[in-house]
Amino acid sequence: MVHADRESAASARPSRRTVVALFGAVATGALLGAERVAAAPSAPSAAPGLDDPAKKEIAMQLVSSAENSSLDWKAQYKYIEDIGDGRGYTAGLIGFCSGTGDMLDLVQLYTDRKPGNVLAKYLPALRRVNGTDSHDGLDPNYPKDWRKAAQDTAFQQAQNDERDRVYFNPAVAQGKADGLHALGQFIYYDAIVMHGDGDDPTSFRNIRKRALRSAKPPAQGGNETTYLNAFLDARVWAMKQEEAHSDTSRVDTAQRVFLRKGNLDLNTPLDWKVYGDSYHIG
Repeated sequence: MVHADRESAASARPSRRTVVALFGAVATGALLGAERVAAAPSAPSAAPGLDDPAKKEIAMQLVSSAENSSLDWKAQYKYIEDIGDGRGYTAGLIGFCSGTGDMLDLVQLYTDRKPGNVLAKYLPALRRVNGTDSHDGLDPNYPKDWRKAAQDTAFQQAQNDERDRVYFNPAVAQGKADGLHALGQFIYYDAIVMHGDGDDPTSFRNIRKRALRSAKPPAQGGNETTYLNAFLDARVWAMKQEEAHSDTSRVDTAQRVFLRKGNLDLNTPLDWKVYGDSYHIG
């Protein structure tokens, strides 16, 4: 079942991943936001961060519940469809899009590692359609070939690596720099997955800037729960700017549930709802 986010169509092409290339440097530890902390501290306790393997697995399941209505995130390597949101094809475990550049980067990485793969022939078309919702040069066989490529462990690994480089690692780096525990790092990750980063008002960095107007993160002497509530308020505002993201249940009945319970370390068991569906991790 595809969740409501993917069933809604935006009236104009939104800008979820305006500048995905900016994330490359961040994955090595650079900060996303303009407000760089002079001495970026580590997480404020000995509890594991989101990059702990067990916590990362939880993060993958949480995002998959919202993106794919399933906890089985590894089943999403083969996913591909045009959800009518102005970004062309959306595909793979994190929703790489043909219209936003991250799908092009992924297929290029796969081809660099495995020349002559089944998707390599689409690179010229992916370059042409970047920035649009066009399928020119991709139809009719691109979805079929994507699903075939998804059976290749090399393509699966490329998806994992691009997810980490562009989304996961930058979110964790910024979360740790802000002094956030695993839940806060996840809240950042989920925001980057949906909104990407860039100069548009609904990008991750500008959601964070909006939150900083009303609260400070722990690294700046603030209360973590107060700050995360401010960030989620800003995130909800950003989601409501785009019809395709206007259902905010992934915040309201998931992330805020964990926050209200004081589960800053994102410890199991976890129970939440997204788009009306209930989920549990024991």
